[in-house]
Amino acid sequence: MDTTTVNKFRERLKSFVEQVVSHHSPLRVTRRSGADFVVMSAEDWERDQETLYVLQNTSLMRQIAESSTTNRAGKGYTPTEGQMDEILSI
Repeated sequence: MDTTTVNKFRERLKSFVEQVVSHHSPLRVTRRSGADFVVMSAEDWERDQETLYVLQNTSLMRQIAESSTTNRAGKGYTPTEGQMDEILSI
């Protein structure tokens, strides 16, 4: 994660925002007399929130683990060709 001071952030706001959005890389902004803060794109924030939701949902994590075990054992569900066409929007 890149870091800058609040003064540099203020001076180059537009370029920093473009960097954060286009590179999907958060930016830490440091302040002399207070807590640092992080700037990130809304898309990245939403993705992180979805990830946190999944990781905190024990039932969903259990289903994912069971599915992974089943898949590794070669006993997973195999969709029909028609179902695959529908999934892939063919």
